[in-house]
Amino acid sequence: MGSKNHELVPTSLIEKISRLRGGAGSVHKSISALAKVGLIARVKEAKYDGYRLTYGGLDYLALHTYAKKKDVYSVGDRIGVGKESDIMVVADHSGTQRVLKIHRLGRISFRTVKSNRDYLKNRQSGSWMYLSRLAAMKEFAFMKALREEGFPVPEPIAQSRHTIVMSLIDAFPLRQIAEVPDPASLYADLIALILRLAKQGLIHGDFNEFNILIKENVTKSEDGEETLTLEPVIIDFPQMISMEHQNAEMYFDRDVNCIKRFFERRFHFVPTEPGPFFRHAKKTVGKDGVKRLDATVEASGFTKRMLKDLEAAIKEKGDQTAQHSGDEDDEDEDDDNDEDEESENSDADNTEYPHDGQVSGGLLGDDAMASKEDMVEDSMSKLTV
Repeated sequence: MGSKNHELVPTSLIEKISRLRGGAGSVHKSISALAKVGLIARVKEAKYDGYRLTYGGLDYLALHTYAKKKDVYSVGDRIGVGKESDIMVVADHSGTQRVLKIHRLGRISFRTVKSNRDYLKNRQSGSWMYLSRLAAMKEFAFMKALREEGFPVPEPIAQSRHTIVMSLIDAFPLRQIAEVPDPASLYADLIALILRLAKQGLIHGDFNEFNILIKENVTKSEDGEETLTLEPVIIDFPQMISMEHQNAEMYFDRDVNCIKRFFERRFHFVPTEPGPFFRHAKKTVGKDGVKRLDATVEASGFTKRMLKDLEAAIKEKGDQTAQHSGDEDDEDEDDDNDEDEESENSDADNTEYPHDGQVSGGLLGDDAMASKEDMVEDSMSKLTV
């Protein structure tokens, strides 16, 4: 509750809103227990005594919500990690596997941003955790709208704070596929998806080999002959924008060109026809009575203000990263114990990709301390900052 209005929650406010029996002594005991396992952190050299929620604490709160609602019963392996998200396999009570996506905006560029505190000072609600929550809200809203309109996307199951639970797709990322039997057919399917999105008012914004899964469907004819067909599935929607966006043409062209370049490089396939072009796609928006999904998402509660906050933060983060890319080794003493600032040795360009190593950052990283789980749960059930 305190974190909604304070990035650094004063200790006095924690005492006031916790309502723990035993007074200040009980509060400080709970604070100490939470800090020991990395769910909250004390900030050194701050103007006042207080604590902030860590990504580990935020992870715990999200998992606690899912557990109460029976969306998640167990947590498995990390299957993907990127600049701004972690991907975990989870399961419900019946053992059905699902995917938990944890947004972590600012993880890669955090050292850059922390050296420029004006970024957060000028934005009352501009913490990375707030922005990660917005990214999760946006992705869930778009995934739900797309799913309801029959687009090939994972089933959105639940959203809590900076996380999303969705169905697990048995498929391979396009970037992992070395060859396909009919590149022209798959290319046509992907371009058709770009145009279909545009007709319903949307641009993916990051439509590339990292964010396209390929399902293999095998059908048998009456004589027993098997036929293999490839079905694309779209993932990763935090950057999705409206066809009315001021930079819509740039994003549309970028999506198209990403697919063209990949198919030429990987499959040596070059389309015989130019395009598609934004000016033509723009004329189809809302035609034939199709639903405008950009309007649908806004009506769902993800407001233009939220979208503006998220886009501005992502843009400024990108600018700061480019400007200070050589300064990543600089350390701030006040963040020595912060798990969301661990170095990510990734050269991938996009959100998700398989990774064999372990990555710290949050409750589900190396810094999670399962041995004190019972103590943490007892404390967190009483004290939420």
